[in-house]
Amino acid sequence: MNQPKGQQQNRPMAGNGGRGSGGPMGARMNVQKPKHLWKTIRRLLQYIGGSRNILFSLLLVMLFVTVLELAGPALQGAAIDTITVDTATGHISVDFPKLWTLLGCMAGIFLCSSLMTYFQGLLASKLSQNTVYTLRSDLFAKITRLPIGYIDNHKHGDIMSRMTNDVENVSNTIAQSVASLFSSVLTVIGAMVMMLRYSWVMTLIAFITIPLTMVVSTTLSKYMRKYFVAQQKLLGELNGQVEEMVTGYKTVMAYGREEEAVKRFEDASRRLRHVSIRARIWGGVMGPCMNIIGNLNYLLIATCGGLFIIRPVAWVNISLGNIQSILQYSKKFSRPINEIANQYAQILTAIAGAERIFEILDTPDEIDEGKEELAVEKLKGNIDFRHVAFSYVEGEPVLRDFHLSVKAGQKIAIVGATGSGKTTVVNLLTRFYEIDGGEILLDGVDIRSVPKADLRRSIGIVLQDTVLFSDSIRANIKYGRLEATDEEMRAAADTANADIFIERIPTAYETQLAESGSNLSQGQRQLLAIARAVLADPKILILDEATSSVDTRTEMQIQQAMVSLMENRTSLIIAHRLSTIRDADVIIVLKGGVICESGSHEELLSRGGEYATLYRNQFAGIAT
Repeated sequence: MNQPKGQQQNRPMAGNGGRGSGGPMGARMNVQKPKHLWKTIRRLLQYIGGSRNILFSLLLVMLFVTVLELAGPALQGAAIDTITVDTATGHISVDFPKLWTLLGCMAGIFLCSSLMTYFQGLLASKLSQNTVYTLRSDLFAKITRLPIGYIDNHKHGDIMSRMTNDVENVSNTIAQSVASLFSSVLTVIGAMVMMLRYSWVMTLIAFITIPLTMVVSTTLSKYMRKYFVAQQKLLGELNGQVEEMVTGYKTVMAYGREEEAVKRFEDASRRLRHVSIRARIWGGVMGPCMNIIGNLNYLLIATCGGLFIIRPVAWVNISLGNIQSILQYSKKFSRPINEIANQYAQILTAIAGAERIFEILDTPDEIDEGKEELAVEKLKGNIDFRHVAFSYVEGEPVLRDFHLSVKAGQKIAIVGATGSGKTTVVNLLTRFYEIDGGEILLDGVDIRSVPKADLRRSIGIVLQDTVLFSDSIRANIKYGRLEATDEEMRAAADTANADIFIERIPTAYETQLAESGSNLSQGQRQLLAIARAVLADPKILILDEATSSVDTRTEMQIQQAMVSLMENRTSLIIAHRLSTIRDADVIIVLKGGVICESGSHEELLSRGGEYATLYRNQFAGIAT
């Protein structure tokens, strides 16, 4: 079965020999607009709608707050109209009972509005955190289902940036802007209705500046959008560089590449600064422009209203208090538009981040069409590679018509020069990648018909690059089989000769490991990885340069321990150090994606072929 096209493009570059090193991509991020702006918004609203009860409560509170705020200008206008002036005598009279009543109502409204605004903030915060919790959970769960090729072809720092920075931007926007958007819509509608109630003529005057507002906001948003999207992408690239620097710190120091690393970081940081300044400039321009338009609107209403009072017309019947109310409502009408304009930059940043999050969520899951259950406890361990073809990059095959038959319990060693496809064989057997052609059989069953979880549960792997977690030694060993007892865990450590150094540590198995086990030597980390594989008790054992990081004495101890471990298990050993595979039942030599030689150690040496050349070079101390 050929590899689907969509999966092919997620493969790493051939130059890494098939070993997923994590993040070989280093291309510059292009500045571009969101590809699906409204689609992203609708999808984000679906996440927000997941907390319906909170959302409805928030809408109800905002409706109540809006009504209270809209009542304020009407009361102010009525309070002003309690003061009357006799134009003939100039005598001023005040209806004090009505004035005090109105002032009392206004005080009550302002107090109640403040209290309800507080509850609105609480609900908005809760809505934000619930939404982001769901979004973050979905994203993390999705990452666990991504194809290995996707992880290999994307910078780890960029992926982490989407999980942290982009999600945080979405969280802030929901907390600060979503409630404001809902409130703005209600306020605009309510203010328009109240202005129409006083005078349709004055309402039309208030609407004169709306076309100008639309033109300015549309023009500015066109420039803002592309810079805020670019800012998020460059931030992900910068995080990727930091992540590479931290994980490869010793290599950078060893080769004296500190200055080069600083220059690369400064280059990325300079481009981020360049884009961020422009994003902030365009984002900062929006607010002042909207304020100018709002002040112009206020001036028009005040001027026209004053003229109508001085020179009354039949079709405009308003009082001084009405003008004051209309001025207040016009401000309430324009204020939400200005607020949205001021928050537009933040909203764009959140939309850009949400789009990057949804890009991961929309990535196809790792293919697993297997339906035939595999009884791991009944598995024998016969493996057959038949006419297998595979390439990481189309047109550059790594394996060509590959044939290999491994009998249950056999110990097979795979050797060859770097890039010959040794690790690729393991990647295909574990279905980290899918073959382009041919088939791989496990006890006569095509592994593509077996669920990946069952397949991988039957295989134990010890990789050259040891992976340990920031947890106790006990937890790291039990990662191979979580339900294992402490006795079984200690027995596994004993088999791997890891108990020797563990017991010397005061806290023994409770010792907390630093990130990636950096507080242990590389050899000790490898021993823990071997103990984990022993505890998993697999039917098939894969050792990918498993002893390459330990000294000769420790290597001998591991080899002795592995003799009992490999009994009744099919074992595939990938090794550069040829001295470790002399006892293998069969040694196969890969060259150019095909098996060029196979046989025992003595047979291959006697032939004087590729294996003999590799062995002589290594024995002479020449790196293969």
